Amino acid sequence: MKLAYWMYSGPAHIGTLRVASSFKNVHAIMHAPLGDDYFNVMRSMLERDRNFTPVTASIVDRHVLARGSQEKVIYNITRKDQEVNPDLVVLTPTCTSSILQEDLQNFVSRASIETNSDIILADVNHYRVNELQASDRTLEQIVAFYIKKAIQDKTLDETKTKKPSVNIIGILSLGFHSQHDLIELKRLFQDLDIQINQIIPENAYVHNLQLLPKAWFNFVPYRESGLLTAQFLEKEFNMPFIDIIPMGLMNINNFVQSVQSVLRNYNCERNYEMYLQNQNQYVSQAAWFSRSIDCQNLTGKTAIVFGDASHAAAMTKILHAEMHVKVLWSGTYCTHDVTWFKSEVQDICSEILITDDHNIVADMIARTDPNAIFGTQMERHVGKRLNIPCGVISSPVHIQNFPISYKPFLGFEGTNQIADLVYNSFTLGMEDHLLDLFGGHDTIDVLTDTLSSNTEIIWSPQALQELSRIPGFIRGKVKRNTEKFAINKKTYKIDLDIMYEAKEKLGT
Repeated sequence: MKLAYWMYSGPAHIGTLRVASSFKNVHAIMHAPLGDDYFNVMRSMLERDRNFTPVTASIVDRHVLARGSQEKVIYNITRKDQEVNPDLVVLTPTCTSSILQEDLQNFVSRASIETNSDIILADVNHYRVNELQASDRTLEQIVAFYIKKAIQDKTLDETKTKKPSVNIIGILSLGFHSQHDLIELKRLFQDLDIQINQIIPENAYVHNLQLLPKAWFNFVPYRESGLLTAQFLEKEFNMPFIDIIPMGLMNINNFVQSVQSVLRNYNCERNYEMYLQNQNQYVSQAAWFSRSIDCQNLTGKTAIVFGDASHAAAMTKILHAEMHVKVLWSGTYCTHDVTWFKSEVQDICSEILITDDHNIVADMIARTDPNAIFGTQMERHVGKRLNIPCGVISSPVHIQNFPISYKPFLGFEGTNQIADLVYNSFTLGMEDHLLDLFGGHDTIDVLTDTLSSNTEIIWSPQALQELSRIPGFIRGKVKRNTEKFAINKKTYKIDLDIMYEAKEKLGT
């Protein structure tokens, strides 16, 4: 557990609730104190879903602490079973309520006697795993539960579909542009003449999980959620899976070639070379853009990349191979997937950063001073403080990452969106530089109250040395405020006395 005002991954129960709320007719009971029950508000605000979030909080209050939770939890489970008649009820504690060390599995067993719904306790260690790991584990647990139930009931049908088919695993609520990505994935598989057997958990019914073995192969678009389920199905039914995120032209080509290879193992020969050529020429403008003069202007520019493992690795490849941008360093907060991430980016960037501490990331950005940042919402805030443009390419999610207009990151249409994102990030950075050089109005504080910029500020060596001791993520702000203070005093040389006076007057 970690006390922080910013975390790249939420607590474990958020991952469990994301999975449960993605299924249809599944209800989650969250055993939690007041303050931990913010998931409903967060999901309703971000997803813009017309339906109520199917999560109920069984509040741990002083009465529960005095008498115990069993009676209240069982009551809430049976009440929801009668009110909404769900196929499945998922019970999950939070980090806080886990401190009580209650036998929640016994609560589930007791409640199962009185309900028609299936009831499971989320098998997650809330002290050791984060939101992403919990979502991965919870999805695997639910799939395994219904697969084993179908085997016991002798209703499992492993007969493969006549046409090539695929299961898309790991599309969750509150995903980064995931709804738009799913539309693009459906289009991609339609173009490849591969029918979709099941999409889980998004809008899926748990009783249809027994149909998963009928597909020819599984596809995991994001490694953060769905990989354990694909591995489970591979172990139980020898089902191959592909975990290449089709983001960027290189990854799309590799993905399609992997699909071709899987089909070949079923004695189904497909040649997608002409399809890829047509898509690159007429649908995706990224291939043309990479040869244009606009993209050539990016040569020599520097960038850093940080995000979840899937998006950060793919974005690093796009910048290096398709946009010819030098990636100073690439990093991920998915500390549990270090080996895979390093294998993907170690040859295409100068450094690799693995951390879930946003302060380390901010200091690294300040030290390397890239021309552009491609990261999460936190890196966007860091970029604002350092006057470095940032394109958001990964969760954690923000309301801006649920656009009403169509903005996928995957597939061929996604390559167009990414090309725009990259180009606009760099060009906006150049506009900031020109505005700073020639004067103008912008979000950056101007040093004078006129549009002219004919004054030059000189820093003494001692003042520069003092400035270098200031933490990188606020150094730029301190420098600008001090210069503005000096100009207002009609002083164009900054020494230690001016610095200290500015600090005293402005609180810089």
